[in-house]
Amino acid sequence: MDHRKPFPMLRLPFVPLQEVFKAMDPFEIINFSIISKRAKAITKQMSFCPRYSIRLFIDETLGIEIRGTDKLGLSMYLITPDKRIDGKIVEIERVGFILRRVYKYSKDPVDEWKQLCIYVLEIFKKQTIDVLSMTMDDFVDQNVSIIDFLRTNVKSVDVCYLFQSEEENDVNEHAAYLLNNLKVNNVLNFLLDMKNGNFDGKIPKNLKELHILSSQWIGYEKLLEIDCKRVVLRDNQISNKQWNLFLKKWIAVETHSNLEYLHLDYREIEEFKTLVLHDIPHEVVDGGVKRTINGYLNSHIEINGGIDIRRVDGKTATFFVFQMEFLAMSVN
Repeated sequence: MDHRKPFPMLRLPFVPLQEVFKAMDPFEIINFSIISKRAKAITKQMSFCPRYSIRLFIDETLGIEIRGTDKLGLSMYLITPDKRIDGKIVEIERVGFILRRVYKYSKDPVDEWKQLCIYVLEIFKKQTIDVLSMTMDDFVDQNVSIIDFLRTNVKSVDVCYLFQSEEENDVNEHAAYLLNNLKVNNVLNFLLDMKNGNFDGKIPKNLKELHILSSQWIGYEKLLEIDCKRVVLRDNQISNKQWNLFLKKWIAVETHSNLEYLHLDYREIEEFKTLVLHDIPHEVVDGGVKRTINGYLNSHIEINGGIDIRRVDGKTATFFVFQMEFLAMSVN
């Protein structure tokens, strides 16, 4: 018979105790913290906990993912209808880390997800969420409640993904409510199908990246309001005349002074030169000249030729077509 005594973890001095915590995965840290008030207080003293990455997901399931410093990821999902998978644990190996999914049945998944969020944010001492991913038409009746909860309990979000599951669903109002009430710091992936041009959501300022999948609602005035380093506008309806005016403002440093990359739908470079750059000084670079310029996501692209325009402060914008897929403007 095994008569080994339990390990007196709570009696350890702080330094070795912290090393024990570092060997735990996030799931074990949370389980330890709920043992007692003392265990929770000790957990909150761990100085490395704020370095963990917190990601929130709202779609058919509601999830919280915690990525530890040792690359072991934890996802806890609250599933409404299926009791059969309550307590199920699935581990998925990814490049560089393991994703562990823990499933939990709940009659009220939104409320339980909120309570779990509050607890995780407290334990890991997080005010900013690393990633928020929200499908706007999965919990339509509770969207406002979820957004109000985030506004109250989260200072900001670094990266935000907004999706919808069915194109015909109108998510304008709730998407605008989210953008008007939640601060996005770095990246917004706006993957929604807006139903009209009256969308009144505020595009966050000072973004590093902005990706709008269906940008028909981005008119000339909204284009001028965008303040972002790297921008992708797909299916935009901005006219050639308006692009001409936009570039003249860019040359005069009256708009988009921080712009590094602009990605548009495919069109012939000669057509763009004729219809947009007709009265703007530009230089056509010979197609035999290879150059490396800034691309999307901080990448570098090798191009042949291109068309250059220069800003009054000396910055150069290069227009190029990439593999007949898109037209882009790269600022160097």
